[in-house]
Amino acid sequence: MPDAPVRPDQAHFFAADTELGLVDQVDETSAPTSLWADAWQNLRRRPLFWVSAALIALVLLVAAFPSMFTSLDPRFCELRNSLGEPTAGHPFGFDRQGCDIYARTIYGARASVATGVLTTLLVLIVGGIVGGVAGFYGGWFDSLLSRVTDIFFAIPLVLAAIVVMQMFKESRNILTVVLVLGIFGWPQLARVTRGAVVAVRHSEFVTAARALGASRLATLIRHVAPNASGPVIVTSTVALGTYIVAEATLSFLGIGLPPQITSWGADIAKAQTSLRSEPMVLFYPSAALALTVLSFIMMGDAVRDALDPKARTR
Repeated sequence: MPDAPVRPDQAHFFAADTELGLVDQVDETSAPTSLWADAWQNLRRRPLFWVSAALIALVLLVAAFPSMFTSLDPRFCELRNSLGEPTAGHPFGFDRQGCDIYARTIYGARASVATGVLTTLLVLIVGGIVGGVAGFYGGWFDSLLSRVTDIFFAIPLVLAAIVVMQMFKESRNILTVVLVLGIFGWPQLARVTRGAVVAVRHSEFVTAARALGASRLATLIRHVAPNASGPVIVTSTVALGTYIVAEATLSFLGIGLPPQITSWGADIAKAQTSLRSEPMVLFYPSAALALTVLSFIMMGDAVRDALDPKARTR
């Protein structure tokens, strides 16, 4: 192509020689990052994650080793100390029965956290299996399991637990509460799992696994389940706090854990009679319950934002 004519008052400017290949050059020697690696990089920059992780670690430590935080027996009560003020060695004072509130708050974490963790594991197993199988296999199997899930989902969790726990007045323990909450708590997780599996099962890597001869069950376990676990983990983290509240509600109503097991819900129920005269008796177990539930909710929000690519741009 011939050069365009140049006018006397027109000047041409040329950019210096550049290597355009360096602009879009990719380091092919670096290892590829997975979804979980990207999520961790996002989490470690979020203060919400570290605050919730510190609170959860503290709660788990208190629940596992309460004797590290107090040497007092939470079941030892003296009526002469009824509604006593805080003193040395008793920073929270005493309740109406003369029990040390600090010791009962510390030991109350064990029953509440144990119930929440065990119930979440049970719900994760039942709901994960039902939702995963229904979403992956589809067809009439999906319709059948979905209708069963809808039936259980229509039953309010706390109301059903109240009714069923009436049958175990003489044999109530942590295992009983866990089974009752697990029976009526799995439908929500099953729905989330089914939706996540349906979104993943038509991916290219699933088709490739099937083309290489992998069975449907092996494909579900090895490929679909790990890639659909993000929403399930988030839901389970938030649900753990919900089950702690459910256990406290049952204990508050007197149909949860037996009186010989120290529980935040039972202590809140006993403290309501002293609400006007000594509100701090109610404050300490309530604050411990609220902080525990809040920590799991904040952790669920942080993990959800890290695993959701759209949330990073909002």
